[in-house]
Amino acid sequence: MAATTRRPDRVAKLPPRERILDAAEELFQREGIRRVGVQAIAERARTTKMAIYRHFETKDALVAEWLRIVAADYQAAFDRVEAEHPGRPREQILALARFIAEGLPALSYRGCPFINSLAELPDRSDPARQVIEQHKARQTRRLVGMCAAAGLPDPEQTAAEITFVLEGAQVSMQNGSIDQVGDRLLRTVEGIIDRHRSRPGTGRAATG
Repeated sequence: MAATTRRPDRVAKLPPRERILDAAEELFQREGIRRVGVQAIAERARTTKMAIYRHFETKDALVAEWLRIVAADYQAAFDRVEAEHPGRPREQILALARFIAEGLPALSYRGCPFINSLAELPDRSDPARQVIEQHKARQTRRLVGMCAAAGLPDPEQTAAEITFVLEGAQVSMQNGSIDQVGDRLLRTVEGIIDRHRSRPGTGRAATG
């Protein structure tokens, strides 16, 4: 209740465009993209539909911009772990897993915004869906790069396995099918890395 009580004061201090995005994020996360209309966003943002259309040509444009912001937060996590563990790709990968694990409790009731949004965006030409696909492709490239820097013999395969685990953990947390998801996620990712490191031909140039 406290967060709800404070929200009007916080919203009042935001510039109009950020206030609209803040309201859209809250409603999209809680109710889904298609169920939320522009009028509901306007009311939540304490503005008007006309004001929303001054900043975003269409609702689809608003959805795409929201997803760009979410994607930027995930890309920032890659930047952060690289800065915190320079020259230690194994620790960078494990730090990414910790980032996902620490965010799992929130997913238990909201779900992953990308997974939820993809279910509502079946058209691959949709700009919002393209934001997600481009983000996921960029994320995969960065993870493959970390695996390669760690000297793993098949970085693409290792990155694929880690991705399956990271994304599967988010779904499992949301549907409640597995307990101790965060701890199990971290142990599984570490096991994948160490299993690939022990394969013949693994390079030893990288440490960490």
